[in-house]
Amino acid sequence: MARVMRDNTDLVEPSALYESVSYRLRLIQIAAYKSFEKQVSGFGSAPRYYGVLKLVQANPGIHQMRLAEAIYLDRSSLVPIIDTLNKEGWIERRTTSHDRRVKRLFLTDQGERDLAALDTEVGRHESMMTSGFSANEKTRLLRDLARIDANLRSYLVDAKGGQEA
Repeated sequence: MARVMRDNTDLVEPSALYESVSYRLRLIQIAAYKSFEKQVSGFGSAPRYYGVLKLVQANPGIHQMRLAEAIYLDRSSLVPIIDTLNKEGWIERRTTSHDRRVKRLFLTDQGERDLAALDTEVGRHESMMTSGFSANEKTRLLRDLARIDANLRSYLVDAKGGQEA
C-alpha cells in the first residue's frame, strides 16, 4: 500500500541528504520508475526493462555477460529478467555455431514492433520529466549524468582489479 506523506511542510530534509547526489539520484530514479509505470500499461514487464530491450536492439546478438556489465547487474540477476522477456515474446536466446553454451540475445520480430510503440510512451514520459528544460539544459544534464556514470564505472573497475564489478 502506498504511503501518503502528511504535513509535507513539516518535513526536514537534512543538508547531508539535500546535498547528496547519490540520494537525489535514487529519489529521482524511484519517482521516475513509479510515474512511468503509472503512465504505461499493456506492455507486460517491458517498461521495467526498457533499457535492456533498447540495448539488445542496438546490439543484436549481445552476450548476456556483456549486457549484465552494461547495466551494472550480476549475470545471476540478469537471467530472470531475460527469462521473463523471453516468455513474454520480447527477446530470444540463440546459440552460436562455434559454442553452443554461449547464448546471444536478439529482439523477436514482435518485440521490435512492440518496442516501437513503447518508444512513443517513453518519449511522452521523457517530455514530462524534462518539461521546462531548454535543449541546452537537457544536454548539460545528460552530459553531467554521463560523467557520473563514467566515474562510477572507473571506480568499479579499479575496485575489482581491472574488471568491472
